[in-house]
Amino acid sequence: MYSEELFNESKNYFPGGVNSPVRAFKPYPFFVERAGGSKIVDVDNNSYIDYCLAYGPLILGHADPKVVREVSAQLAIGSAYGAPTENEIKLAKEVVDRIPSAEMVRFANSGTEATMSAIRVARGFTGRDKIIKFEGAYHGAHDYVLVKGGSGAACLPDSAGIPVDTTKNTLSVPFNDEEALTELIEKEGENIACLIMEVVMGNVGCIEPKPGFLEFVRKITEENGIVLIFDEVITGFRASRGGAQEYYGVTPDLTTLGKIVGGGLPMGAFCGKREIMELIAPNGPVYQAGTFSGNPISVQAGISTLTQLDDAFYKDLENKGNFLRSGVASIIDEEQYNIQPVGLASMFQIYFNPAEVYNYSDAKASDADRFLRYFRALLKEGVFIPPSQFECNFISKAHSMEDIQKTVEAIEVALEVAFKKNK
Repeated sequence: MYSEELFNESKNYFPGGVNSPVRAFKPYPFFVERAGGSKIVDVDNNSYIDYCLAYGPLILGHADPKVVREVSAQLAIGSAYGAPTENEIKLAKEVVDRIPSAEMVRFANSGTEATMSAIRVARGFTGRDKIIKFEGAYHGAHDYVLVKGGSGAACLPDSAGIPVDTTKNTLSVPFNDEEALTELIEKEGENIACLIMEVVMGNVGCIEPKPGFLEFVRKITEENGIVLIFDEVITGFRASRGGAQEYYGVTPDLTTLGKIVGGGLPMGAFCGKREIMELIAPNGPVYQAGTFSGNPISVQAGISTLTQLDDAFYKDLENKGNFLRSGVASIIDEEQYNIQPVGLASMFQIYFNPAEVYNYSDAKASDADRFLRYFRALLKEGVFIPPSQFECNFISKAHSMEDIQKTVEAIEVALEVAFKKNK
């Protein structure tokens, strides 16, 4: 198998043979040759219906013709300028028009840069140092947010190479736990600059907020002068036209974006209230910069993508999501599998867990080994999802109803394999 050969060679050049740890799975990951629409094809000429979609950015599917055409035209007139372009304004207008919290925007190069910068400006705005995150939430690979999940206000680094002093100001509490958050803010409120949260926890599978939880978070942060940051790197432009904040009807002070905002090319953004964003250099004292920020190629991909995402688009995508989720739920009910299908809009996952999942601790109780049997069985059936119980799966415009039906049938087979049922 050529993928196996390439993986063995890649281990000589890349740690673990990959350039991001989520891409690694045993015995070896497949190597991609090409992709188009809803399909991804590996170097061994295996074709898969793709629900990884590069971990979320490709809401139109692979190689969308309009994006390809317009990005190619931009590439022909330059790939980077180090100076502003009119298209940056066009894309910013799209963001401000769609995202309820957005009054001003700053483009960055990744979701990681966006969350790092949003936290910095929140600290600059409040003059406070401490931040709150929810256990198990992923906000990028920078030091302040790579903090272990755990009980209480755990603040131990979740990676080697991060000094404990760096994360001493990072406090964590369980998601969906009003009491724990109240206790922490009562204790530390006057020291807390911001609370950063995934509105839907998409990096431990797909965990929605309980009814009323977002409203509670909004109220308690306002009462204590804490900047509320919604990390919508995953849910931005996916949960709805205006992201998860529009979907649930709760507006934060700042929002971080990535993935879809760059139309499948590297890009991030953060946006929010004018009084906070005006503190960013060159206007104010909070420094943020990047050589490729507002890169014309990524900006054009973002424009070419967002201008296709109208109300009819989201209705169609939600219909596909509902059809897939209901099909999976029917299989689970019929076979009496004690597992949890979850999801919203164009997002879905199955927790191999007998109990409902409301937070990181619940998610960690899932059977990851059984999930991997399910994942490998899906690959054999021609369906590719992220190789982890703790990632989310995504649907795109390019997925046809035939794709969805085939996927439901493949999931039925894969569940039989995972639970070792023979029919």
